[in-house]
Amino acid sequence: MAFKSDIEIAQQAELKDIRVIAAKLGLTEDDIELYGKYKAKVDYNLLNRSKGKDAKLILVTAINPTPAGEGKTTTSIGVADGLSKLGKNTIVALREPSLGPVFGVKGGAAGGGYSQVVPMEDINLHFTGDFHAIGAANNLLAAMLDNHIYQGNALDIDTRRIVWRRCVDMNDRQLRFVVDGLGGKVNGIPREDGFDITVASEIMAIFCLASDIDDLKERIARIVVAYNRSGEPVTAGQLNAQGAMAALLKDALKPNLVQTLEGTPAFIHGGPFANIAHGCNSIMATKMACHFADYVVTEAGFGADLGAEKFIDIKCRMSGLRPSAVVIVATVRALKYNGGVPKAELNSENLEALERGLPNLLKHVENITKVFNIPAVVAVNKFPTDTEAELKLMEDKCRELGVNVKLSEVWEKGGAGGTGIAGEVLRLIEENKRELEFAYDEKLPIKEKIKAIAQKIYGADDVSFTDQANKEIAELEKYGFGQTPVCMAKTQYSLTDDQTKLGRPTGFNITVRQVNISAGAGFVVAVTGNIMKMPGLPKLPAAERIDVDNTGKISGLF
Repeated sequence: MAFKSDIEIAQQAELKDIRVIAAKLGLTEDDIELYGKYKAKVDYNLLNRSKGKDAKLILVTAINPTPAGEGKTTTSIGVADGLSKLGKNTIVALREPSLGPVFGVKGGAAGGGYSQVVPMEDINLHFTGDFHAIGAANNLLAAMLDNHIYQGNALDIDTRRIVWRRCVDMNDRQLRFVVDGLGGKVNGIPREDGFDITVASEIMAIFCLASDIDDLKERIARIVVAYNRSGEPVTAGQLNAQGAMAALLKDALKPNLVQTLEGTPAFIHGGPFANIAHGCNSIMATKMACHFADYVVTEAGFGADLGAEKFIDIKCRMSGLRPSAVVIVATVRALKYNGGVPKAELNSENLEALERGLPNLLKHVENITKVFNIPAVVAVNKFPTDTEAELKLMEDKCRELGVNVKLSEVWEKGGAGGTGIAGEVLRLIEENKRELEFAYDEKLPIKEKIKAIAQKIYGADDVSFTDQANKEIAELEKYGFGQTPVCMAKTQYSLTDDQTKLGRPTGFNITVRQVNISAGAGFVVAVTGNIMKMPGLPKLPAAERIDVDNTGKISGLF
């Protein structure tokens, strides 16, 4: 059989009319807003009109990502299709892709092979316009802030302490640092400025944590945009920006309904980066999925040290959502990479390297089962080069921790390749008598919360704080921002803050360089290492391979 690319598989699929998918949830055409034949938005007010299903929530996370790839989104979709094949009323809830990775090096985020959400091209390119609405709201606030200063600066804003940046959903390193307001008095006040990618905007984080339009406006009003000359925070509410910003976001706030290749309903909504923000789809979409299904599969960004930690310590804490089981995705190839094997040599059996890399997986398993007290299964995303000896070694090591290992063959077989994992998940849910535990008490001082994450989740010995971070923590606690969850900004490639330290390092400290407040989102951001909020395109960007013909058919997406 000839090899087919992801986009070829997606384009050859026979999609069901989205009204048919909506009907599976008990929704009529009056309950949805159609965006063509295969996409729709669902009004979140439906949550208040009927009694929900109170679904069992299944979280999919992974080991630290590597160039070898893990296939977390692909596995999430495949597990949802696997549950559907077992006769369970299931919905998958995922993040929306950012155009930055789509045109950069990572590619899209609609799954792969025979485990995809569709229409794949639409989902990866603009979709229903949510990210553009988020960018517009972000930049409206920036415009109102600079206009306030230009029109007399009644709030006495210190132009050297403006913390609100503009954004665009594109990898564009040229915009990281800019000087604007040039060209004379009529063109504004000259100052240093810059752009972040839209998924790093606090508006994206707020969007994904808001429970309704009123909560959205309240959160926007709390955004700290700058500090005045007395050192006090200035908010979006003081600029009276929240109403207009919410107006731009009112349609985007409605979750997007699509489908998997096998017709399982899928909500795809929101998408903050997990190494900068909390890395989960919107609370609203997850709650809506739980309202209409018996089982909901959702994912968190990157590994269990970042996405899953924030899913539990931020999203679950704020929403009341509680996962009943966790799937941890790993590959033999990625673990050999963690064991020191170069990417070019990953196809050869190497049990010694695999054993060196396995502690990375085992740490993520411990985080889920011992720190957060949730039952887990390891899903091994199987590659043709994996040997029986390598797979057995993984299985034996995981079982030492009381965790089963199941093969994931969803890329090749779709839902049929995910029924083994789905069955194990159902068993875990049926037998689970545990209570979810958080990694820290949010009422602890900021430093104590950061240390709890670093020591319990990363395995660090201690945490060091720069003078700048110490000063910022003192200021945040002074202004009442101390008793919030902490969002760690850290490299996704390592359990440490140094991306070159693979496997499961020991004897290391985490260094916190800065501590900022995302008051609207409701968390403190602790920055470690060199975290980039505006990525750049690689030497050979994926955009160079993407094209469209005169029929509108897109090629080159992956």
